Amino acid sequence: MTRLVYFAWVRERIGRSEEDAVLPAEVVTVADLLAWLKGRGDGYAAALQHPNAIRVAINQEHVSHREPIAGAREIALFPPMTGG
Repeated sequence: MTRLVYFAWVRERIGRSEEDAVLPAEVVTVADLLAWLKGRGDGYAAALQHPNAIRVAINQEHVSHREPIAGAREIALFPPMTGG
């Protein structure tokens, strides 16, 4: 089981801040995860309609969408950061 954590407008669109999920075997990379989540309902689809804009951290370390997720305890999804 993997804990998925959502931040900012990703959280608002999905409607929850976190959840525990059993990921299907075909979900191997971050990109696979985003595609799988997008198919889980309207809120997920709205949050992930532009998956390339989503930043991801595995076990609190930023990773690319090509990163394998095997062994991940926590995967966090959040929108791009803005400076100021």
